[in-house]
Amino acid sequence: MTRVGIGLKARTGRAALVAVAGDALEPVFIERSQLELLPKGEWAPYHAAKELDPADADAGVRRSIAIASALAATGLRAAVQRCTDAGRELRGCAVLVGSGMPAWSTAEILAVHVRMHKAEGELFRNALVEGTRACGFELTTLPEKTAFDDAARRLGFTSTGLDARIAALGKAAGPPWGQDQKEAAAAALVALGHVETA
Repeated sequence: MTRVGIGLKARTGRAALVAVAGDALEPVFIERSQLELLPKGEWAPYHAAKELDPADADAGVRRSIAIASALAATGLRAAVQRCTDAGRELRGCAVLVGSGMPAWSTAEILAVHVRMHKAEGELFRNALVEGTRACGFELTTLPEKTAFDDAARRLGFTSTGLDARIAALGKAAGPPWGQDQKEAAAAALVALGHVETA
C-alpha cells in the first residue's frame, strides 16, 4: 500500500488539510480540502461568548471546544477513509501548533480583546490535535511560526529543497495554493517522512 501523510493548518472555524503520498523525497499530491471546525452559522467562540453572561459564556466556549474536536475527528476519519478506499495507508498526521498561552479563565480572556484572538487560535489548533488523537492516528506537531524551517530540519532538506517540493505539490494541486495549503503541505511531508513523534 502507498503511504499517505496528512498535514493540518487551523484557521478560525476551519482547517486546511493537505494529503501527500509516496515519500518526502518525491511526494505525490493526493488531496487538498477544508475541515469545518464549527457548525454552520457559528463563528469565533470567544467573540460570540463576549455577548453572554459569565456562566453562559464559559459553557458556550466549552461546548465549542468539544464540537471543534469532534468535527476535526470526523473530518479526519473521512479523509483517511478516502485514502483507504483508493488503496492508500495513512502514515500519520502532522498539525501546526501554537506556542500555548497562560491558563486564563474564560472571563480573563474576554476581558482583553487580543486574548480572544489568541485563545481562538489555540482552540482550533488544539481541536486538530485532539481530533487526531481521538482517531488513534499517529500525531506529529510542528510550531506554526517556524513551520517551513522546522519541516526542512526534520526532513533533512535545505529550505530550497523543501520549497521546490511544496511548489511541485502546488502545481499538481492547482489553485487555491496559498500560505495555509503550503504550510499544511510542509506538515504533511513531515508526517510522511518524519522520525520524531509528538
